Amino acid sequence: MSTIVVYGAGSVGCHIGGRLAGAGADVVFVGRQRIAEEVREHGLHLTDLDGNAVRVASVDYRTDPAVVADASLVLVTVKSAATPDVAAVLAPLLRDDAVVVSLQNGLANAAVLGERIDRPVLTGMVPFNVVAQGAGRFHRGSEGDVEVEDSDLLTPYLPVFAAAGLPLTLRSDMAAVLWAKLLLNLNNPVNALSGIPLKDELSQRDYRRCVAAAQREALAVGRRAGRVPARLTPLPPAWIPRLLTVPDAVFRTVASSMLAIDPHARSSMWEDLEAGRVTEVDWINGEVVRIGRELGVATPVNEKLIALIRDAERGGRRDWTGPELLSALTA
Repeated sequence: MSTIVVYGAGSVGCHIGGRLAGAGADVVFVGRQRIAEEVREHGLHLTDLDGNAVRVASVDYRTDPAVVADASLVLVTVKSAATPDVAAVLAPLLRDDAVVVSLQNGLANAAVLGERIDRPVLTGMVPFNVVAQGAGRFHRGSEGDVEVEDSDLLTPYLPVFAAAGLPLTLRSDMAAVLWAKLLLNLNNPVNALSGIPLKDELSQRDYRRCVAAAQREALAVGRRAGRVPARLTPLPPAWIPRLLTVPDAVFRTVASSMLAIDPHARSSMWEDLEAGRVTEVDWINGEVVRIGRELGVATPVNEKLIALIRDAERGGRRDWTGPELLSALTA
């Protein structure tokens, strides 16, 4: 098997790349100096909510992107804001037979990469949450399989992903998959502003009502835009906002799968705020607002969530109770 490069290896990239390396794949990680030093000292310790654990003692983690020249498969896991710069870096380095897969949040990162890279660029989606716990420990706190645009170019890699416990689900409707993932990601700012773990937040009706309000706006935008979300959960996407607003006792009974989350799991947006990084709110709620403006659909809840996250990025409040946040969003 040729070299697989995970480009922008943070929490998600380290977990996916580490699982592949643990299954015998030749994996090289590219990312920040801080993480490079951490994993060189401690290796990778990968755990999940099902109790599985993988340790990779020797990790090839670099900060120089030149290693991309040796890669047959490049998994891009950078934050969305960095995508144009990453495309410019990758374009002159890639082999003629290299395949690039965008495993990023947002709707258009694969297209942005494809504008600069004269190689196949496939769209992918990572459904699960990964939290960095320090000392090379990365914990997957929720469930789901990686979904990728259907292509024969991935055939050589399917066995190693399966062996790593990360089977790829090949899809011919990735635009619908990304729209559905965006709907679920509208919880990210609510979780980040709550300051509490995902499971605790989703167990409280007022926080869920905040998410439902943001989702209703997105669904209205999607209807106007002709975007039909894929079904990623047992319920159709259009039913989820109604489910989120039921009383807590009912929700715990009928939505147990939505609460199948590790008690310590947090959203990636919370993790970005905790680390002092700019969040991806523009590529999540911002997409709803942007498309809504283009089509004349009002999105005040998503606009307010963006404003509150921007304030949090500047050091503002990150401990909103459910009633307080709901009041701020619906005022």
